[in-house]
Amino acid sequence: MALKALPRLSLLRGWRRMGNSTSATTDFSNTATANQIERTISDNCVVIFSKTTCSYCNMAKKLFEDMNVNYTAIELDMYENGSQFQDILHQMTGGRTVPRIFINGTFVGGATDTQRLHREGKLLPLVHQCLLRRGRNSEQPCSLP
Repeated sequence: MALKALPRLSLLRGWRRMGNSTSATTDFSNTATANQIERTISDNCVVIFSKTTCSYCNMAKKLFEDMNVNYTAIELDMYENGSQFQDILHQMTGGRTVPRIFINGTFVGGATDTQRLHREGKLLPLVHQCLLRRGRNSEQPCSLP
């Protein structure tokens, strides 16, 4: 599986719903949500867009916990606009399902994709790249034993 580079903010700002039902408020809301997603991804080494009741999401989170790697989980079913998050993540990644997992600013896939990266020995190096990029002394929520 090839890793998909994240579209940057300029692409996200251009995203709009098509059709007559889109209002200026909805456009602003979509842009604000896209900006929030982008900020979360760029501010954290590992981000999992998840739902609390999703077994695949729990499997992905357990994988990082078992490796003792901190992650940021955005539980979409706990947000009033969680569906909007999923719509924007669909635009960004080509899929609407959860989990949507990002490491070091790059979309790596869902739970099975992440498990495959781990089995192939490619997951931890991605996390290490983040640590190196951010520096060991930063206050970023990403760590290894």
